[in-house]
Amino acid sequence: MPAGRPRMAAKIPEIGPDLAVLDLEDAVATEAKAAARQAVRDCLADGVVLGGRSVVLVRVNEVGSPWFEDDLALVRELAGTSGAVGVVVPKVEGPQDVATVRDVLPDAPLVVGLESGLGVLEARSILASGPDGCYFGAEDYIADLGGRRTEGGAEVLYARSQVVLAAAVTGRFAIDQAVVAVRDDDRFTADAERGRDLGYIGKICLHPRQVELAHQSFTPTPAEREHARRVLEAAAEGVGVVDGLMVDRVHLEQARALLQRDQG
Repeated sequence: MPAGRPRMAAKIPEIGPDLAVLDLEDAVATEAKAAARQAVRDCLADGVVLGGRSVVLVRVNEVGSPWFEDDLALVRELAGTSGAVGVVVPKVEGPQDVATVRDVLPDAPLVVGLESGLGVLEARSILASGPDGCYFGAEDYIADLGGRRTEGGAEVLYARSQVVLAAAVTGRFAIDQAVVAVRDDDRFTADAERGRDLGYIGKICLHPRQVELAHQSFTPTPAEREHARRVLEAAAEGVGVVDGLMVDRVHLEQARALLQRDQG
């Protein structure tokens, strides 16, 4: 949500995302940066936004920008009053960017944006350096390469896969790309399903209507939960076939992970 629009932020508990991001970067014009920081401070002061189920993060401007230090100081101030406030850092391109943030915010929740050619190439080293997770920013990534965005998404499939792979091998979470067609629910759902197939655990939502669609796509269905339980039961009995499909160690691990994530 744009950081300079506190009325929208006040709706966060009603909308109910897992992570709510107040954006000081792309959503705020250059001349409005200072006012937006104050709006964030005011909006979180009464505790209403922080009182719901959502972890609230502030997306600062990128490391090295004229606004970065003031943005980070704001997050440090807010994190000192509530452990629920964290930071999103866009356009991270190396472990040094993570270190810069961790020097100021050693314990706050930290999500990094991998959304440039260099950021994607360095994804593994970046994620191994200390953030809690990342998101893949497809729009900025393809602009950085000089490519063209398509509905099918073949132009970002390599990078989309690279980011989630790096997250998996470093034990971090990965949030999938945005769908900018905010009123096309079918397109969002189809893209979310592809993201889940790749291994992402959630999706960037640019509009409140996309939040429930994301929950539906990334929450295991009753059929998936039942199948996972049957796999665990079959493994306990030494049975090697469930629903006509062979079951081995990897399927057992997948079933356990699905049920554990569903409980979380």
